[in-house]
Amino acid sequence: MENYTYNSYILQLEGLNTSKDSLYPAFLFLFFSYLFIMIINVGIVVLVFMDKNLHQPMYMLFCNLPFNDILGNSIMVPRLLIDILKPPSERFISYYECVVQAFTTHMFGTTSHTVLMIMAFDRYVAICNPLRYASIMTNKMVIKLTVFAWGVAFVLVGILLGLTVRLSRCRTLITNPYCDNASLFKLSCENVFINNVYGLTFTVVLFTGSIGSIVLTYASITIVCLTSKNKSLNSKALKTCSTHLVVYLIMLLSGMIVIMLHRFPQYSDYRKLCSILFHIIPGSLNPIIYGVQSKEMQKLFAKLLQKKTGPLK
Repeated sequence: MENYTYNSYILQLEGLNTSKDSLYPAFLFLFFSYLFIMIINVGIVVLVFMDKNLHQPMYMLFCNLPFNDILGNSIMVPRLLIDILKPPSERFISYYECVVQAFTTHMFGTTSHTVLMIMAFDRYVAICNPLRYASIMTNKMVIKLTVFAWGVAFVLVGILLGLTVRLSRCRTLITNPYCDNASLFKLSCENVFINNVYGLTFTVVLFTGSIGSIVLTYASITIVCLTSKNKSLNSKALKTCSTHLVVYLIMLLSGMIVIMLHRFPQYSDYRKLCSILFHIIPGSLNPIIYGVQSKEMQKLFAKLLQKKTGPLK
């Protein structure tokens, strides 16, 4: 007969199953990935706010992405680095810390979708209504869109975790490298039907809204480009939209792989690895992709390099 510990405030994390040979390579990979994410994302945010040429709606909205990447990785990766060096039997976490980690993890995933949705709206206005762009995309509108992106994510995730923390707990093992909603409600011996229904509804609404808005936006942009003979407009649309689309597809595919692997318990190790890469890959690639495509950022980087190398000439 299985022994149960009711409402324990100390939980055990299963963590990553690493061999002795792969322990330190895994630690170094996570450490340098986290260091890279912090430096490049903080750097991008600082550059945008310091340079007046980048005080444009597109870049101000983009700043939500690096901020989200910083937040999502800062809650998850440092804790993972600590746990990976401990034996599995010593990987403990308090219930409240676990809830905070789960909330932040789901905020990271949800906000990634909502931020890319408002960025798609910005590109739609810029290409389909260029003459009205300045009057529509004012500072007030940028603030409204930002509040919408974070507000919708906060409400959706707040309800998701609220339904979980109401449950009593009879288990203590988190079968994941870090805490998330599914891991938390699996600790309960109560009926979790409502949690499953809301979780499924949450996922369907988020993905439908996200994919639907991207498809409609790009369909409208494609129609404008096909009917326009303006080569400059088409070139601008191709550059800005391809960047946005690549970032969106990376985030979407990373998230879908994790969701699909949840359905196959025999691939739990692959699911754990993919759930970590879901944080690391977008956080590493987003600033690079936008930095490479943006002429303004390229010019700014060139100026900074000239200042550093200038005295050596």
